[in-house]
Amino acid sequence: MEYLDIVDENGNPTGEVVERTEAHRAGILHRTAHVWIARRREGKVELLLQKRCMDKDSFPGCYDISSAGHVPAGQDYVDSALRELKEELGVEITAEELVQCGRKRLDMQAVFHGDPFLERQVSQVYLLWLDWEESAFCVQREEIDSVMWMEFSACKKAVEQMSIPNCIDLQELKLIEKFF
Repeated sequence: MEYLDIVDENGNPTGEVVERTEAHRAGILHRTAHVWIARRREGKVELLLQKRCMDKDSFPGCYDISSAGHVPAGQDYVDSALRELKEELGVEITAEELVQCGRKRLDMQAVFHGDPFLERQVSQVYLLWLDWEESAFCVQREEIDSVMWMEFSACKKAVEQMSIPNCIDLQELKLIEKFF
């Protein structure tokens, strides 16, 4: 079981914890860390997108943030971001390499695999400049089907028009764009 800190509206732990499945069933506010990997090619910024595997409890088969995950109880955003990068993509970096872009709040309701899913999270968003080829990433197959680079404006347009299956928050793309 994975336990998460219950947090206040600003993402500060309240001292209580909740099991991850219960947090999503009951819509309990918790924390996540999001890392967007970017590179510059031919004068344009590209983002690394991951395609979520079909067994994920939410948004199976959708394109998503380069690396993201829940912040386990007792940990902080940075530790979680570094752990997720290593686990999901085989990327080992230092905390100093992460560009802190800000926090955002998400409240969303959906149904996945026939079960209600209430996502209420405070996310710390980071940017990581890393110019690797797709084949250099060591993808965690239990979580991710594949990764691909997409030029930023094409990604933003695809999210706005829902022309690719995705669970990317447009607000988050606007947040990281300020750091290009």
